Amino acid sequence: MSGAFVIRAGSLSLRASRRSAVVCGLLAAALIALALWAFTLGSYTLSPGDLMSVMTGTARDSVRTVVLEWRAPRIVAAVVFGAALAVGGAVFQSLTRNPLGSPDVIGFTTGSYTGVVLMLLAGASSYSALATGALAGGLITAFAVYLLAFRRGVRGFRLIIVGIAVGALLSSVNTWFSVKADVDTALRAAVWGAGSLSAIGWPAVLMSSALVAAVALVAPAAQRRMRWLELGDDTAAMLGVSVERTKLLLVVLGVAATAAVTAAAGPIVFVALAAPQIARRLTGRGSTVDLAGSALVGALLLLGADIAAQHAIPGVVLPTGAVTVCVGGAYLLVLLVRESRRGF
Repeated sequence: MSGAFVIRAGSLSLRASRRSAVVCGLLAAALIALALWAFTLGSYTLSPGDLMSVMTGTARDSVRTVVLEWRAPRIVAAVVFGAALAVGGAVFQSLTRNPLGSPDVIGFTTGSYTGVVLMLLAGASSYSALATGALAGGLITAFAVYLLAFRRGVRGFRLIIVGIAVGALLSSVNTWFSVKADVDTALRAAVWGAGSLSAIGWPAVLMSSALVAAVALVAPAAQRRMRWLELGDDTAAMLGVSVERTKLLLVVLGVAATAAVTAAAGPIVFVALAAPQIARRLTGRGSTVDLAGSALVGALLLLGADIAAQHAIPGVVLPTGAVTVCVGGAYLLVLLVRESRRGF
């Protein structure tokens, strides 16, 4: 127990390794520093003193507007959305026991995209409507993939292959919807489908954060059950875990985390794929899931990608999803090469 400690709050307890706690602390400090730096960037330059004046309530109206209305929603969204995507990725990678098992690879993000496109075609534009479409699309896709992959239980590799096939089918359906839609709706779907935080505002951020907070409340219990499942289905069953029911509940949890982001910002890919693996290497957890570390890495990745999208090319603001695709594509290539060498 020298390398671990237990946190207790009433009847709840959480065992954590010291290395994981130190790494999470450093990641949190890096995230705060990156967020503060992000506040100072832009055509309207701000100093640390300006940020301090906003926190103390003595800032000029122009500074307060820039910080609280223009930059804060985007920065908070990047942090919350990155954490949510990473948690969703960690859940599915744990379920499939495969580093490729993230919601954007196995089609669940595409299913959420389909749900939102259908809502746009129906004339809906509010966040609540888009969130409903994203959650419904993701859950329907997840259950379809789960049922198609089920054969005396669900194996990770089979789930990934079926998910990739279903995702490709839904991607074609989304393209067909865009072609058949009127120009305005097709343009909205295309802009939204690029995955961007440019038009994000406080209403969408707060509603997404509420859904993410609900996911966070059940995350500790979910992580405990995920660790049991990682011991193998038979071992988990011997420990009293209802294996298939637990897997279904974890699928709902992962899809909800992903849908909250997809509804507000569009499909931002590869954060869910990369963040859990990076977190595992940093915390030294091996094959064991670490939702807290994954969430912090995901927040750092998405915030860094959004900063690059805004400022990497002077005078040009890229969709955040375009940056994550570029970085994630390279990461996926490295991951595939590594897995092939290990006999994937």
